[in-house]
Amino acid sequence: MHIQIFHYLSDYPFLKLIIAAFLGSMIGFERDVHGRAAGLRTHFLVSLGAALFMILSELIALHYANMSNSVLRIDPERIAAQVVTGIGFLGAGVIIKSGLTVRGLTTAASLWLTASIGMSIGAGYLELGIVTTLIGLFALIILNKFENLYTKEVYRILEIYTDSNTKDENLLSVIERKGVKIIYFDKEIDYKNNEVKIIFTLKIRHKETIDKLSNKIITDLDNTSIDIHKLKWTHR
Repeated sequence: MHIQIFHYLSDYPFLKLIIAAFLGSMIGFERDVHGRAAGLRTHFLVSLGAALFMILSELIALHYANMSNSVLRIDPERIAAQVVTGIGFLGAGVIIKSGLTVRGLTTAASLWLTASIGMSIGAGYLELGIVTTLIGLFALIILNKFENLYTKEVYRILEIYTDSNTKDENLLSVIERKGVKIIYFDKEIDYKNNEVKIIFTLKIRHKETIDKLSNKIITDLDNTSIDIHKLKWTHR
């Protein structure tokens, strides 16, 4: 069955391009729905381009192989290797580091996956491309929901600016709660301005989104009688 499909696709390279672009767009659609920078069009083009490179590498190799007087020996794997390297640079472009937080790793991985799908279609391996697309969608959609079912640990840094006469125990009583553990805290005192900066490093165990718990801590601090000048919540 595979041999028949392989030969059929080899006779119609344009069909390879269409299938590759369609499968890549399926991955890209999921990323687009979640508001990622690399979405539908980017994944569409990555898969299309990867397929074209594979088709070209095959056609170039066959062209020179059929020339009896040619002294060139074409290795089609070289173009494939360069595609993988190029996708690495493209994936790095969607990774964003904001403070201590790194975002875009999943999108970078999906671009890398999409390139492999396009390459497999371009090489004529239709079944591999389709199955890989389905498995990739399973990871992006189903596993995303599964992640909300178990408890995870994250680290956050909470900076509080307050009067120098504020007692540490008062702050600790507000911050400490179920699922939140204070790893350690630093203290800086500004005697000139009568201000103290306390930096808490927190380990938080949570399910689903952490924003609810983070906002609850900040709200509780705002509702206390402690004179807080400034709050800063940082991902670690």
